[in-house]
Amino acid sequence: MARSNLDIFKIGVGPSSSHTLGPMLAAAAFLELLGSSIDKTKRIHCTLYGSLSLTGRGHLTDKAVLWGLSGLKPAALTRNLQQQVVNLSFVQHKLQLGGRHEIHFDYRKDLSFSKDFLPEHQNGMLLEAFDNSDSLLCAQTYFSTGGGFIKTKEQMQENAEGSEDFSDNFSISNTNAALRLCLDDTLNLAQLSLRYELQFHDEAYINEYCAQIWQVMQEAYHNGLKPDNEYLPGSLHLKRRAPSMLQVLNEKDDPFTVIDRVSLYAMAIAEENASGAKVVTAPTNGACGVVPAVMLYLKDFLKEFNAVTARDFLLTAMLIGSFYKNNATISGAEGGCQAEIGSASSMAAAAMATVMGADAFKACVAAEIAMEHHLGLTCDPVDGLVQIPCIERNAFGAVKAITAARIALKRQSLPRVSLDEVIKTMYLTGKDISFKYKETALGGLAELSLDN
Repeated sequence: MARSNLDIFKIGVGPSSSHTLGPMLAAAAFLELLGSSIDKTKRIHCTLYGSLSLTGRGHLTDKAVLWGLSGLKPAALTRNLQQQVVNLSFVQHKLQLGGRHEIHFDYRKDLSFSKDFLPEHQNGMLLEAFDNSDSLLCAQTYFSTGGGFIKTKEQMQENAEGSEDFSDNFSISNTNAALRLCLDDTLNLAQLSLRYELQFHDEAYINEYCAQIWQVMQEAYHNGLKPDNEYLPGSLHLKRRAPSMLQVLNEKDDPFTVIDRVSLYAMAIAEENASGAKVVTAPTNGACGVVPAVMLYLKDFLKEFNAVTARDFLLTAMLIGSFYKNNATISGAEGGCQAEIGSASSMAAAAMATVMGADAFKACVAAEIAMEHHLGLTCDPVDGLVQIPCIERNAFGAVKAITAARIALKRQSLPRVSLDEVIKTMYLTGKDISFKYKETALGGLAELSLDN
């Protein structure tokens, strides 16, 4: 079914879209499912499965569930609100369900970490509500499928069985379909994406949505330069580097400083995400620095960069992101880091090419080049934290996106590999990667950290 792509970019909370934002939204969805039964609820139990369990504590999955069950909204989260819920649950063993109904909550008993993997997806969680007599009031299994998107068990089964689209909305299923539409009406990718979104929202709403996303991206960058704490939370005790990177920039005498500046943009935002702060999922939290880093680069070096340029950049990026989401995956637990940083770099490359004058074909070439050089990238964060190597990978993803866009803009020959083909290859490669190297903390760099 044709759906808006705007939520490829959503305001969320770090450090992970699939492990933090997704579980928080699933908990909020469970509150809606409970409805009036919230007031009858005596106990809530949550079971985390697979990757949500194995790396959940480092990704704040446990706390995100509590925030969601407490009725907090991602865009309105503050550090004080987050800590209030954590203190209430961990210290006083209480939970304000939906922000209004207080229940007893024992973290050790009411939140379980199962190493089992559910067959539908690597990121599974079961929420159950019980009444005074310990009878089950409501239960639902949710899956965090990447980028802050969630599905119930029933929705996963429906997708597996396949369903037809009987709506009147036109859909753009892949690059090939997009290029045909652009060729027919002489559109670039931003213009096609806008036409697509106008099925669901008016132009004023689209403009406002994109403006808000761009604003939060810039805020995350500036907050990353002046953090409250110079060290990131977690076992690594990792010091933030963005503030010191800014201090040593030497743009007058160093011809390579442009690379340093792009890295600074990306790492400042990625460090904000690692701290659990507000960022934009783009298309995931682990890759949240790539797209805004390229946008900030263009804003600083293109005189004509304005609100319309930012909107067109985001519209192009979200269209490309939808091809990865709908035809492959943007989940690190399912496809490895190629599905996160690779997708983000591909999105940014196409968007940069578009706002610099590329037609739809050349923009798709830029997207293909960027992903081609991320194929096989594993997801094995040290100690299950979105810090090493995740923060630096945002910088590399942004630099690769700029390089890919420039190569595509200058290219005179026809490419031998299409974007649709590289998206399919990424998906199949992700399936072949051992589960140890897909956000489980069981292999690679993550395994090495366990020996320290």
